Amino acid sequence: MAKSRTELMVDRLRELQASTPDIEASAVVSVDGLIMASSLPQGIEEDRVSAMSAAMISLGERIAGELGRGDLEQVYIRGDSGYVILMAVGEEAVLTSLIRENARLGLIFLDMKRAADDLENLV
Repeated sequence: MAKSRTELMVDRLRELQASTPDIEASAVVSVDGLIMASSLPQGIEEDRVSAMSAAMISLGERIAGELGRGDLEQVYIRGDSGYVILMAVGEEAVLTSLIRENARLGLIFLDMKRAADDLENLV
């Protein structure tokens, strides 16, 4: 039996996390704030992640546009326990990842970009 689009997206998220151990969790969220696929640990509410991700990407797009920085590529938030990185998946979705604090961000950005390109074909 063929896998659904959601199952394929979840598989890609799990592959991202398996190949990049510094990525603790990830999700694909529509720009409307609806969860499309996730690989989040227990205790993290999908609805909260999706709503916050949509709000942050929308604000990031507005800031980039109004300040003449071009099309938004990513938003990242740094806390004392790690990062939250949001990356556009086409124009309809966002890849949100929770990253460990000592991660090598260059590698994370590269791996997330590859995953976002793959996910764009599934969205």
